[in-house]
This record gives sequence, C-alpha cells and structure tokens, in this order.
Amino acid sequence: MASTVLVVTALEDVTADLVIAELNAREVPVVRVDPADIGAGLSFGARIGVGALAWTGRLVTGSREVELGEVAAVYYRRPTPYAARFEHLPAQQRDFAAAEAQHGLGGILNHLHGATYVNHPSALTAADFKPAQLQAAARLGLAIPPKLVTNDVEQARKFAAEYGPVIYKPFRGLPPDERGRNGAIWAQRVDPDTFDDTLAVTAHLFQAEIPKTGDVRVTVVGRRVFAQQIASPDGALDWRRGDWDQLLHAPIDVPPPVKATLHSYLASFGLVFGCFDFALTGDAEDPGHWTAIECNPNGQWGWLPDAAGITEAFADILSTEGGGRP
Repeated sequence: MASTVLVVTALEDVTADLVIAELNAREVPVVRVDPADIGAGLSFGARIGVGALAWTGRLVTGSREVELGEVAAVYYRRPTPYAARFEHLPAQQRDFAAAEAQHGLGGILNHLHGATYVNHPSALTAADFKPAQLQAAARLGLAIPPKLVTNDVEQARKFAAEYGPVIYKPFRGLPPDERGRNGAIWAQRVDPDTFDDTLAVTAHLFQAEIPKTGDVRVTVVGRRVFAQQIASPDGALDWRRGDWDQLLHAPIDVPPPVKATLHSYLASFGLVFGCFDFALTGDAEDPGHWTAIECNPNGQWGWLPDAAGITEAFADILSTEGGGRP
C-alpha cells in the first residue's frame, strides 16, 4: 500500500521542516523535492499506456528516490518557480524550458493517482484570488467589510465618500527588486484627496475601515481549528508590519457557526488547509462580530504559539497514523 509523503517545496522552508521532522519521528517515509531542481539534481521518468491507467515511474533527487505509485500524500508548500532554473538562458529559451518543465514534471506531480494533496496546486490557484475569496465568504454568510476593486479614480472617490475612512491593500506581495531585495506593502489608510488618474494604471483594492477591537488568525487543518488573537504593541493597523517577535498572542475560541463556515469555505475550493484572518468588532463569543478579511490557502503558521499542534494536524492528515490511508 502506498505510504510515502512527497513534500514539494524549496530547500529553505522552515515551515515544511516542522512537518517533515514530525513525519520522520513517526517513521513515515518522506521525500522532499523542489521541481525547479530539474536537471542534475532531479531526474524522473513516468510512463502511461497499455495496461497502465495511471502514471508510473521513478523520481530521483540528490538524496532520495521514490516510485510514483508509492506516493500516498503530497504536501505542496512553496516550490521555487520553474523559471529560476533557467535564468541563465535567453528569454525565449528560458520561457520555453520553464513551460515544458512545468507542464511535464509539474503535470505528473499534480496528478498522482490516489494521492491526497495538502493543498492541490489547482485549488491553491483558484483560492489565491482575493475577489474569489471575498465572494465565497459573503455567499457562505461570513461578514466582510465593504470592498471596491477598481482602476477608476471616480469610483474610488465615490467609495471613499460613502465608506471612509478607507484602507488600501495590495492583492499580492511585493516582488523582489532588481537586486533581489524583498519588500512589502502593508494595509494602510489612504487619503482620497490624493487619488488621481494614475489609479488607471492597474487594479486597486480599497476597503472600508471597520472599528475593530482585535485581530484573529485562524488556522484550519482538516477538521482541526487553531485560533490566536493577535495584538501589536504599537497598535498598528496591520499587525504584520512590525516585529513579529513583539506580537502578543492569546488563544481564542471560534464560535461554532463561524467554525462550520470555515470548513464549508475550504470545501468550496477543494482545500484541506487555510489560514484565515478576522477582525473582531465586539464580543468574541458573538459570531456577528467576526469579520472575515482574507484566507491564505498556503499561509505561514510556524511562528504561531500553537505551531506544535498544527504540525501534528498536518502529520495526521499526511500519514496513515491519521486514521487510515491519506
């Protein structure tokens, strides 16, 4: 019976390290692979045809190898983009090689017969769009702040006049600059008097600021739910912008109706795991005071105080010790 867990991620991924260590402690076979290592550091051969209804073959890394049919579960974390493998090539060759690797090797890794994915790449892609997240949350009955997505300055001004004060937040993280340095644009209040025609250049996400009394990060892994109320010592609008080591955490109970809706949300996208951010607007025992901000379907959780429990939840799902074949 298939028993190996395939962990698809980059080499420097401390969150994946936690889960791998737990699986090793349980003596569950684990193979870690970064698809962007294709070449001398990663070779594979997969066949399908007469008498074979699924891909068979072998995946070989610098230190491990695995039969594709032995993979029972795939923990899909944060692999290196395929294009990074081919940066030394001219643009046309780079793009061709990256696309061939993604559709060939990636196509195999994303369609391992009978394997449980946490989470499947196609589900991650669908659930990663904030407009899709917000619509799903609203349709499932979660409270969300008024939002506007626009590149029209007049629409932005009207929204601010109706719902101000207004917060701007990016859809994605800030990509590295030409020197490879990372940066971030945090959620921030914006002055509508500064709006001008430059808004037309791209899409912008504006949100009505709500009178929140606190922030909550809810991590859902399978049927297990972990929740921490988070506060920044300086009372920052976005707690992510400061020193994470200085954040204040306190466990908090998620009201049963909210908890049930989170499971429905994940199921609607075909997800097993997700990190939800909520703003509290009053009594935490009242579901009506839980306002959904977003869900990261591949969020970080290793920094949370309940990381040990979250690690065990992942290992339970990925291993046969979790109650049968994953």
